[in-house]
Amino acid sequence: MRTLPEVADVTAGLLHLTVLHTSASLALSENASPEVATDLESWFNDAVREETPYWRHTIEGPDDMPAHVKSVLIGPSLTIPIAKGALVLGTWQGIYLCEHRDATTSRRLMATLQGAETS
Repeated sequence: MRTLPEVADVTAGLLHLTVLHTSASLALSENASPEVATDLESWFNDAVREETPYWRHTIEGPDDMPAHVKSVLIGPSLTIPIAKGALVLGTWQGIYLCEHRDATTSRRLMATLQGAETS
């Protein structure tokens, strides 16, 4: 993800991020240990399996519908407070762009910024 230098100009405000795809999502989670991302992916892959006989929407392959379900469960957007030119995140929190397709692809995000600028 590209950085947003405009955040540094905001004294108090909100950053809203939305992923513009139906098979990816955004999440806020523990970011100190890489095991967290691995464990989350393992859990979602176990909970929403590809080879499920009731999937009908498989036009793009066996990961198609499971990717949409995972995206719905996690969600497409986040709103993060800004204070003194920085995102207000907990000590261990990080923003995850969750890719739910088996093959990596480019993703687009929309970022909107609201707030009072520093003088």
